Amino acid sequence: MTKGDDTRASILAEATNLASVNGLHGLTIGALAAHTGMSKSGLFRHFGSKEELQVATLRAGVDRFTEAVVRPALKAPRGLPRVRELFDRWLAWESDKGLEGGCLFIAASIELDDQPGAARDYLVATQIEWLGFLESAARKAVEAGDFRPDVDVAQFAHELNTIFLGFHQAHRLMRDPQAAQRARRQFDRLVEDAARASVPA
Repeated sequence: MTKGDDTRASILAEATNLASVNGLHGLTIGALAAHTGMSKSGLFRHFGSKEELQVATLRAGVDRFTEAVVRPALKAPRGLPRVRELFDRWLAWESDKGLEGGCLFIAASIELDDQPGAARDYLVATQIEWLGFLESAARKAVEAGDFRPDVDVAQFAHELNTIFLGFHQAHRLMRDPQAAQRARRQFDRLVEDAARASVPA
């Protein structure tokens, strides 16, 4: 990695943290310059526009999420152990010390849902990919015999995603000290339902 790459990576680490707190629209070249101590002209050499900075920040967030959640979870055995590892690391991601505002993607989803552009397009693509990854994890749990054969893996992924969205609101907005415990109970019920033998019609 070159010195320029190191500098860019350092800038984006600051940008992801700022965006988690202030939102992508609050992430400007000027605000980032003030936070990093770099000049605006120096930042423009790395990011030619606010939109380019936003997309680069989301990409950096995805890289960070992959390293913190996805790669470690893939080391767990296929099936329910991997699904559990994904969930546990997902909850821990919400409290990542480098993201003072919590999950960057949830904040960006609320902010960009009605804002067309490159940042929204990229975010949508990443969230579709993430749901597909959760589906794949559930499918492997079926193949391993941990989940019943007729589990709707797309529905499982959807419900698992909604658990995390609810946890984020309870944890970040309402400061509910029981947020993680409640999310784990929901997760356990979802898994139990997926593992329960289906009743013949």
